[in-house]
Amino acid sequence: MTDKKIPTLHDVVTAFHEIFPPALAENWDASGLVLGRKDAPVPTVGFAVDATVKTAAEAAERGAGLLITHHPLLLRGASFLPDTDYKGEITHTLIEARCGLLGAHTNVDSAPHGTNEAFMDMLGISEREVLADDQSVEVNGSQVQVGIGRVGQLPLPMTLKELAEKIADFLPATAAGLRVAGRADTQVQKVALCTGAGDSLFKEALKSGADVYITADLRHHPASELRENALIAGGPALIDCSHFASEWLWMDGAAQLLTERLADRGFTISTYISDLNTDPWDFTVSTGQISGSASTR
Repeated sequence: MTDKKIPTLHDVVTAFHEIFPPALAENWDASGLVLGRKDAPVPTVGFAVDATVKTAAEAAERGAGLLITHHPLLLRGASFLPDTDYKGEITHTLIEARCGLLGAHTNVDSAPHGTNEAFMDMLGISEREVLADDQSVEVNGSQVQVGIGRVGQLPLPMTLKELAEKIADFLPATAAGLRVAGRADTQVQKVALCTGAGDSLFKEALKSGADVYITADLRHHPASELRENALIAGGPALIDCSHFASEWLWMDGAAQLLTERLADRGFTISTYISDLNTDPWDFTVSTGQISGSASTR
């Protein structure tokens, strides 16, 4: 029986970035290694959507040598990191536990096997195109199309309500669930998708000719304008997900790919996917039932 060979932080980060190249990140992003000594051993890698006080404590409790989060802890920066500030508390918790922190944000949104690809997999859409910022790049020796969002056809048409129910079945539970704009019985098949906040891509969703646009964090004015214009010129129905939930699906596949890539180099790691709900909302209170909005035919 051979001894397990534990990778260093450098080994793990190198392997991860081969799968999700940092060069794919948007220029405003802050993806990359935030904390950690590159020669530190990493027997366990944790995955979470967000770096929070609880996901950091979980990583420490589970003996993780690296916590990979989709949302970078320092995306909006910090001038001071005392433990009286939540970013400071997270930083101190991880350093004291000798756990590194890696942010993997828009490079994961754009890449094969990333957030958008994982969501399309769950919809059963195998043939897809990039919604925005389409480019051909070399990843792992192959030319692939990358960019933000995806467009594709459902295997069979279904009603808007059926599609929303399908999505609700595979996303993690959140307080607000899904918000839907459009007639429940509308037949949909062509889907445009942008995991995370996506109302900046309404023009691309319209141009794609999609029957429905699935995204998160939709604001009143952009969504209202899209739906009002749809009354005149046509346009997609909307499914508004939790930002957290829409970007949760990729982690299982990423953990498997990372494990396999390191195994090919003789390393053994364990991984876990945090099941902590880091959506910021706790509950909702209905203000009453409605039959539909004025922006729906």
